[in-house]
Amino acid sequence: MFIGQGLKPGLFIFLLIFLASCDPDRVYEKNQPIPDQTWKSAEKVEFRVEIADNTIPYNVYLQLRNGMDYPYSNLYLFLKTTFPDGKISKDTIECILADYDGRWLGSGTGSVKFMRFQLKKGVRFPLKGLYQFEFEQAMRVNSLKGITDIGLRLER
Repeated sequence: MFIGQGLKPGLFIFLLIFLASCDPDRVYEKNQPIPDQTWKSAEKVEFRVEIADNTIPYNVYLQLRNGMDYPYSNLYLFLKTTFPDGKISKDTIECILADYDGRWLGSGTGSVKFMRFQLKKGVRFPLKGLYQFEFEQAMRVNSLKGITDIGLRLER
């Protein structure tokens, strides 16, 4: 069926965008903006993920966007993972955002760069249920300027 033969142009464009954005491996993806692009040390960014199938391996990614005004070449984070049974795991993560010459890594042509960091590859969650992932900036400053948003992505 062609556009002129009954399929409305708006529906055609919607279907085209929908089909182009399909991502069958993605199980969860959410990005949260950092207010005023200033991440305060007392503010934690939380993600709650329901794991329904604990028999399959997952890849876990941290997604970051930083502005050109970010004052460092790296970012240290604390990650606290709370399991469905209440047990807690803590990790320290370093994300390299610029090379030794100060050139920003990642993608983006404007004033914001995007990077995805693989935290875990092929991990099998031990329990079904709700997991909480809590990120905290660990840069030893009270107000960290230049981080625009942080995200979490899980895929099969």
